[in-house]
Amino acid sequence: MDSTTTTGQSVRAESGEKQPFRSAQEQRFLSGVVLAIAGTFLFALKSILIKFAFAKGADATLLLMLRLSFSMPFYCGMLLFLRLRASSGKSRTLTPKQIMTSIGLGFFGYYLASFLDMAGLERISAQLERLTLFTYPAMVALLAWLFLGEQMSRRIVTSILLTYLGIAIMYSHERDAEAVSGNRTTEGVLLVLGSALSYSIYVLFAKPLMQRMGSREFTSFAMIGSAGFIACHFFATRSFASLASAPPAVYLYGLTLAFVCTVIPSFFVSEAIVRLGAARTTIIGSVGPVVTMMLAIVVLGEPTSWYHIVGMVIVLIGVSFVARK
Repeated sequence: MDSTTTTGQSVRAESGEKQPFRSAQEQRFLSGVVLAIAGTFLFALKSILIKFAFAKGADATLLLMLRLSFSMPFYCGMLLFLRLRASSGKSRTLTPKQIMTSIGLGFFGYYLASFLDMAGLERISAQLERLTLFTYPAMVALLAWLFLGEQMSRRIVTSILLTYLGIAIMYSHERDAEAVSGNRTTEGVLLVLGSALSYSIYVLFAKPLMQRMGSREFTSFAMIGSAGFIACHFFATRSFASLASAPPAVYLYGLTLAFVCTVIPSFFVSEAIVRLGAARTTIIGSVGPVVTMMLAIVVLGEPTSWYHIVGMVIVLIGVSFVARK
């Protein structure tokens, strides 16, 4: 190779000329980023659609039942496809313990967390709900310290303090603005905090299992299990007639929540965690509260203030601390 050719290649490299191929690692990373962004946006739509469904006469139990009922056939189909691949030697073998653990984590991540979140949304604004729910990364760090022996650094402590300071600022403003229904605001925040705690348990123990089982298999088992839990809940407290007599608009919102805000983003985010890791996925997901706040203001017409903005910024700063640990 002569010096002219070498010099020409150097000039092209220094000028930033695009190379024809990316490494497999770069492609995996970029696809993970795209999946995390898309999943975050679709999850951010959830609070808005739930508010619309509530306005049409739905409640948390009915809406969650519809959401999981509509989504379950898709997860069953996906699981059947994956298991057929396994029988032909193209997928990994699963143990009964892995399957039962996935279903158990589905109870925390998709049934209990979703129900408490929806019940909280009946009482507070979508802005406060989304921001309160987003405290789960700090909860994950705290649970890891309590139960897994991970180190509690100053960065993590600072993150926890900041996230709850931001929530307190927004909560105090909404409670003062709605003095008559202040108790409902308190109940709503406590319910969503319970949802964040339940989801934190799911996140803490899900990643190792995803890596052993595969994100799609794990998500399918978790979602099918959660559908069974909400079915037991619903029929223990309601009649089948109440499910069949819901307004048509409620069914439409339930269907949209099932696919647009549940099926698609659940696979996107699960795969993003495998490709990027939980920390990077959390950082990308930090735009979720911002998207929800903007949609709540523009679409729902919810009032906002400097208290909301300051609270949101403080929480996002706190989450960025724990995500970069």
